[in-house]
Amino acid sequence: MPRDRYGLPLSTASEAAASAYGDGFDGLLAAWNGAEEALDRAIAADPNFALAHIARARLYAIFGHGAEARAYAAQARNLATNATERERGHVHVIASAIEGKAAEALAAAERHVEVYPRDALVLVLLLGAFGLYAFSGRNDHDEARLSICRRLAPHYGDDWWFLAYLGWSNIEAGYLGIGIEQAQRSLALRRHNGHVAHVLAHGYFETGDAAAGNEFLSGWLGEHPSSGFMHWHLVWHRALLDIEVGDNDGALRIFQNQIRPAVSDAPPINVLSDGASLLWRLALDGRDIPRADWDEIVDYGDRRAPSAGSHFVDLHYVLAAAMGDPARFGKRVSELEALHANGRLAPGSVAVAMCKGAHAMAAGDSGAAIGILEPLMPDVVRIGGSHAQRELWEDMLIVACLRSGEAGKARALIDGRLHRRPSARDRKWLATLGGH
Repeated sequence: MPRDRYGLPLSTASEAAASAYGDGFDGLLAAWNGAEEALDRAIAADPNFALAHIARARLYAIFGHGAEARAYAAQARNLATNATERERGHVHVIASAIEGKAAEALAAAERHVEVYPRDALVLVLLLGAFGLYAFSGRNDHDEARLSICRRLAPHYGDDWWFLAYLGWSNIEAGYLGIGIEQAQRSLALRRHNGHVAHVLAHGYFETGDAAAGNEFLSGWLGEHPSSGFMHWHLVWHRALLDIEVGDNDGALRIFQNQIRPAVSDAPPINVLSDGASLLWRLALDGRDIPRADWDEIVDYGDRRAPSAGSHFVDLHYVLAAAMGDPARFGKRVSELEALHANGRLAPGSVAVAMCKGAHAMAAGDSGAAIGILEPLMPDVVRIGGSHAQRELWEDMLIVACLRSGEAGKARALIDGRLHRRPSARDRKWLATLGGH
């Protein structure tokens, strides 16, 4: 019986199917081009290969093709009845996530990896910025991710995929030095890996080293100009570093040329979150953003996510709508309120309140924004994503305090962030208060 790259048996008699699945497997783990085609070859070589179907379903889900993802997941469930116990569990976890049963998928994934710790495509569902832990609504999801990685580390050793996620987990939990070192080890083992480039982008951001971050990303993106679905988000990281050093014109050019919905081939969650959050950062710095740019993001959201259901997508849709489209803003917030009332909004009332805080900022009511956002700060982590993504709401509160003359509050917020990580942008804001 053939085996995957971690030594787990595969229920297929076709060597061609197993080989193609291995290519797709690696492509998924590395966010690399060619994974879709490889998995299609695996399915063609063995139409009864359940793991190839569920991996293909996962890729459809990443790119927001819900109907196709659910169809492949259903087929995988049917085929898995003739597979091994490990493969049935593998299919169940990934299919549950695709079917919107996030809590069930999380619990099943935790059980599964305790028995099969080297089942990487199940483990990875728990670990990402948009993973099951991050989107669980928990305040401690960074700690949960690091805990499971530490526990399973002996099963992986110096494996390029696992080292990248171990590094990511350490960076997000605040252990920057060891996290960056682990990511660099991963990069040395496999440079063709969009995920590890992303981990290092976060490492440079969190250490406030914009020069090193831009040097790394410029080199890596130049070396890998078509590097899979993480490429577009890495471009957003370039723009984030431009804003950090005050090059807002450069960040806006990146938005226009590579991030806006009309030009990006990123997964929908990245198109919406990267575009809306980048424009908001520029707006908070005083840049006048044309209404057409906000409308382009909202229009894209209406096409790809026409109703509330994925809170991180919804929050960023609302950010764009808050900048001048009260009807669509109100509709999406009402839908989020309905989800919360039915117990189906993972971050709970925090997500709804964040929308209203952003609306107050967009309307120029800094006092109202402070009143809404300030008590939310300890719970913003519940929306998931990364520190870098969630900082936008801290930025809103800081700017609201600066605009409303709340110097003491602004100074405390900025000082708190500077104690966590260096930031030229934060030092610039502090200087307006007479700080050092």
